[in-house]
Amino acid sequence: MKNWLKNNRGFILFVFFFGFFRLAIADWNPIPSGSMRPTLLEGDVVLVNRVAYDFKLPLTNQVLAELGSPERGDVVTFKSPKDGVQLIKRLIAVPGDVVELRDEVLYLNGVASQYQSPVQVKEPMGGGLTMPAIQAQEILSGHAHTVQVLPQVNAMRNFGPVQVPEGQYFFLGDNRDNSADSRYIGMVPRHLLIGRAHRVLVSADIKGNWWPRWDRLVQAIQ
Repeated sequence: MKNWLKNNRGFILFVFFFGFFRLAIADWNPIPSGSMRPTLLEGDVVLVNRVAYDFKLPLTNQVLAELGSPERGDVVTFKSPKDGVQLIKRLIAVPGDVVELRDEVLYLNGVASQYQSPVQVKEPMGGGLTMPAIQAQEILSGHAHTVQVLPQVNAMRNFGPVQVPEGQYFFLGDNRDNSADSRYIGMVPRHLLIGRAHRVLVSADIKGNWWPRWDRLVQAIQ
């Protein structure tokens, strides 16, 4: 055993530091669902900065040091306060904010978000089926990103107003009518935040022909 450890110490150190890097510094996560369409697509693999906000004890939610402040518009991975499942959504409201939805329109602290350049698209549903959808640029605190609504889906289009408590955060999926977000799972405490997703590393059409999406390679997340 000693000889094996001695002969393989370089490989062992590599595995140790690689594991530590993934668990504590940065990670890459596949996107399994369409809750963030059109920003993120099923089959995207995103790079997540695990120290964007906090440095944690690996494999725990124990925060050792706070390194940054989550900001509205960030795309964040976190553990659901409802069942512990890892999710990825957009941060909409920070502690102290009052958030509300009125007929799909997002209000933050009483001010309605702006929606620009709406277009009608066909949302793929699998099996070659599609559903009508509307996409538009939502302006949130000066940050523009694309959101999507599905008029034919029975969804929670009205919510709040509610104030975000201290130490917690409110998230929505960009695919507003197909997302299990803070409307359903509640506010997310800071210690459940994992990191900020800032780039698509690679992507493949997993709902179609599995061909790589070369145009999404190393694409920044807006």
